[in-house]
Amino acid sequence: MSAANSAVTDDTSTTIQPDDEETDSALGDDVSALSESIRSSVFEYRYENGRRYHAFGRSDYLLPNDEEEQERLDLIHHIFKMVLNGALYTAPLKHADLQRVLDVGTGTGIWAIELADECPTAAITGTDISPIQPTWVPPNCQFYIDDAETEWNFAEPFDFIHGRALCGGIADWPAFYEQAFRNLKPGGWLEMQDHECWINSDDNTIDRAVWGKKLVQDVDEASSKIGKRLNIAHRHRQWMIDAGFVEVAEDVFKIPIGPWPKDKRLKEIGRVFRVQMIEAVPTFSIAYYTRVLGYSHEQAQVIVAGVRSEFLDKSLHLYLRWHFVRGRRPAA
Repeated sequence: MSAANSAVTDDTSTTIQPDDEETDSALGDDVSALSESIRSSVFEYRYENGRRYHAFGRSDYLLPNDEEEQERLDLIHHIFKMVLNGALYTAPLKHADLQRVLDVGTGTGIWAIELADECPTAAITGTDISPIQPTWVPPNCQFYIDDAETEWNFAEPFDFIHGRALCGGIADWPAFYEQAFRNLKPGGWLEMQDHECWINSDDNTIDRAVWGKKLVQDVDEASSKIGKRLNIAHRHRQWMIDAGFVEVAEDVFKIPIGPWPKDKRLKEIGRVFRVQMIEAVPTFSIAYYTRVLGYSHEQAQVIVAGVRSEFLDKSLHLYLRWHFVRGRRPAA
């Protein structure tokens, strides 16, 4: 299929105007909103550098699965909904169209649970490598511990498959898309929502974010070394086209780190997103630094502290690009 059969809506050509009068007095309330409770578990996990990592399948997925990470995942779910004005997906599907839905890499299961509540007649299945989903869920929602890189063995195809923030979790993306294609009904839709792992600015203030620039370069190198690159959000569209999907469309947005934009909606998104980003810095870096690049924990923490300080610097107008890509399996 040629690229002529796809569409891209790129919101990133518009420069986000900074608010020079922003005081950001509510930061403390935002950060304190993330509780730091510790949950006991009957499962065996890998513990290192004060974090807990999954025990299922291969050990080349370097993001933790502890309570702190689960809270971050639920927070970023909220931010995804803020970006989409409360919607769970961008595919041209009505809730009434949904019968069987698969959420790959479901994490805490919050997306699947909310969709199950909104679509009580649809069967919602979530899969993940870590058993961090709740026990009490809607009756039409179920979770399985499964590795999306192994063979998918579902009894029936789905009419919608959803994946979000799977960067760093898949080594062979073309194979992933082939499996998704095979497990969709003819006419069914696939949607991938992902964020770039690269920091940007429109006014060159990124040049002063020396710690942030170092971190994204180092983590990109480390994740590439182990064969599961993090910064791949910009490639989903072409992978989907190459797998045979049609009507491929992509929306790209700038998501500010901090409440520096003048635009009120972006200001609020940025305020919440910065809380998430401050929590995400160790999540997306510590294991890469210590396991792959040979840094000590103390050396890695110096970089983490530097990046966090830059995210708190209101003179730095930083943002990430988020990609929302959907495509349809051709009708039989």
